[in-house]
Amino acid sequence: MQRLFQRQGAGRPPRVRWALEEAGAAYEYVVMDQEEGNGPKHAERHPLGRVPVLETDDGLLFESAALCLHVADSYPEANLIAPLGTRERAQIYQWVSFAMTELEQAMLRILSARHKGDVEATASGERRMAKTATALEEALGDDDYIVGNRFTVADIVLGGVLESARKYGTFPDSPVLLAYLERLDARPAKQRAYS
Repeated sequence: MQRLFQRQGAGRPPRVRWALEEAGAAYEYVVMDQEEGNGPKHAERHPLGRVPVLETDDGLLFESAALCLHVADSYPEANLIAPLGTRERAQIYQWVSFAMTELEQAMLRILSARHKGDVEATASGERRMAKTATALEEALGDDDYIVGNRFTVADIVLGGVLESARKYGTFPDSPVLLAYLERLDARPAKQRAYS
């Protein structure tokens, strides 16, 4: 049985749990306290001692976006990813990468600037977030989901980052993205993953 390791309060592991729930996968969810999560045993699971980590029969894997893509590939019957070599598959990779390199980075920039009390850097981060949100809004258009207007792993990763933005008070001023997140909130697998 695979095991997904989480540290209390970490924002990325629930998106992997969401992917596992959507796939109907059997797994154990291990929530470590701070002491265990910073301890030597967990340091053997991840080179930087971070989460999430997925332990499978074949070994250990980490990085939330990579884990979500791995789950999508491992459970093709869940239909979370398009076939190899298709444009939709490339678009899924595109939006998963966008979630991590653009959307999440904008959120983290705002949080860091706020923590430092840097008003100018906070405003810069907010402008970046607004630009990123506009790109995502335009890609969604009138569709419910980001690729092919069907739910995929790209929605899990984007939704996970947007969930974190909502949690940390950096959610963009966007009725379109709020409606998108509310559609994702209605999915039973997301509700189980974030409970």
